[in-house]
Amino acid sequence: MVVVAPSHNWVRQLRQFVRPPNVERCEVCGAEIASEHPHLVDISKRRMLCACRGCATAMASHPESVYRRVPRRVAVLRDFRLTDAEWDALQIPIGMAFVFHSTPDGRPVALYPGPAGATESLLTLDGWSQLMAHNPVLASFQPDVEALLVNRTNGQREYFRVPIDRCYALIGLIRRHWRGFEGGRNAWDAINLFFARLRDASGAPAGGVHG
Repeated sequence: MVVVAPSHNWVRQLRQFVRPPNVERCEVCGAEIASEHPHLVDISKRRMLCACRGCATAMASHPESVYRRVPRRVAVLRDFRLTDAEWDALQIPIGMAFVFHSTPDGRPVALYPGPAGATESLLTLDGWSQLMAHNPVLASFQPDVEALLVNRTNGQREYFRVPIDRCYALIGLIRRHWRGFEGGRNAWDAINLFFARLRDASGAPAGGVHG
């Protein structure tokens, strides 16, 4: 007896040869790119794009472009000053957030991650000005592409200078893993690993958060 496989099986097998799985492509020109590749941010829409090196350079260098190339530097801000009262004044309801200067908005923007994505906090200019006065390093951050990432969860007091794509990666991580009200073990394990990798990238000593 001859058994005929369902038609969708051979279609799926054929696609393995026509389009290899897990191939990443430049979102500008469509060329295949390596897993480590530049990112562009569309500052008008706050949208990240994967790009080849050529497109990343060309798109970001045009004077009228809305695209900015995201840097790769990660640093722990060891002497960062932020009291609990100053943190409360920023009106961010959880212990994780990132802040960057938005050129289109002409102001600092604070976002905090959650199971549904990123939520914008109503950051006052007075609160941000006071934070900058205590931490002059913030004035050197590149607008739109570098952010202050704050981790004050479960007793931690960590402050990072990070590329904006790391912040959006954290948002995606939490959306993917968070379960229920408190997140669950898998979510906190993923958050721990995220911050451990940031410390590794910056050369900081090991640490962690606990959910």
